[in-house]
Amino acid sequence: MTQLTLGKALNAGLRRAMQDDEKVVLLGEDIGTLGGVFRITDGLKGEFGAQRVIDTPLAESGIVGAAVGLAFRGYRPVVEIQFDGFIYPAFDQIVSQVAKLHYRTQGRVKMPITIRVPWAGGIGAAEHHSESPEAYFVHTAGLRVIAVSDPQDAYRCLRQAIASDDPVLFFEPKRLYHHKGEVELDAPLADAPPMGLARVLRSGTDATVITYGAMVHTALDAAAAAEDEGISLEVVDLRSLSPVDYETVTASVRRTGRVVVAHEASREAGVGAEIIASITEYCFEYLEAPPLRVTGHDIPYPPAKMERFHLPDLDRILDAVDRVLDRPNSLTKTTEGQS
Repeated sequence: MTQLTLGKALNAGLRRAMQDDEKVVLLGEDIGTLGGVFRITDGLKGEFGAQRVIDTPLAESGIVGAAVGLAFRGYRPVVEIQFDGFIYPAFDQIVSQVAKLHYRTQGRVKMPITIRVPWAGGIGAAEHHSESPEAYFVHTAGLRVIAVSDPQDAYRCLRQAIASDDPVLFFEPKRLYHHKGEVELDAPLADAPPMGLARVLRSGTDATVITYGAMVHTALDAAAAAEDEGISLEVVDLRSLSPVDYETVTASVRRTGRVVVAHEASREAGVGAEIIASITEYCFEYLEAPPLRVTGHDIPYPPAKMERFHLPDLDRILDAVDRVLDRPNSLTKTTEGQS
């Protein structure tokens, strides 16, 4: 086992994928000589050359369009979108071409494209640098959508995404790039859990907290704080947002009977809404209380000094837990006092 940051684990995953398959090529803005804004591709150009680590113009539609052409020719392109909010110029290419060409050609053309997206908030950056656009892509048939939360999972899932014949949107929580953890670099990829499976990271009996990305750590902190009050929370890391591993999710809900879903993205038509709708459909007779969402607000991403009010935190998750457990809490008391 090797101690790595999440960023270094991603770098190691890219290196291993390029060593294993000469058809793996990287494309993106400043990913070569600079090594990327977050240095995720640092050193790879020197190791593999400028023909496999390609510095592109500042044109996301062109970058993804070039990846489509490379996939047609049998390559496995890995695209870096420099920041989450920069993905929108490539939206047409992703949803109209990348997601549909396999279906459109009746399976004759594969699109083994991995689109890496430094994603979400928590680093004090402005809008277009701290956004959570995952719901747009979860809604698009033909795409896999993955969100990792720790170095080991980042390393394994990135290699699995690159090896997959499906196009993958690979969301990397940028505020965790310096988060450290143990990574097993030499374990066979075939022995790793499939990237489509959710993980129960903490077992509990009173309520299930379902989340993904950086919010996984907030949920685990909330579970530890709740334990001090005698509340047992189960924490589920979705990992795959499309498709969702509902077998793991529903098994947890049936054990606890209560659900809180947390994510940084806006509430309206977000991933949490679909998760709760499906839980209600599959587990209605097991539910002891209506499921609740803890999300970002339905606003453009706020200025850096205001983001702490926008991002879900431990207190907001615990307030939702109190509500699904029908426990008195400070927020309810304050609201009642005002009324």
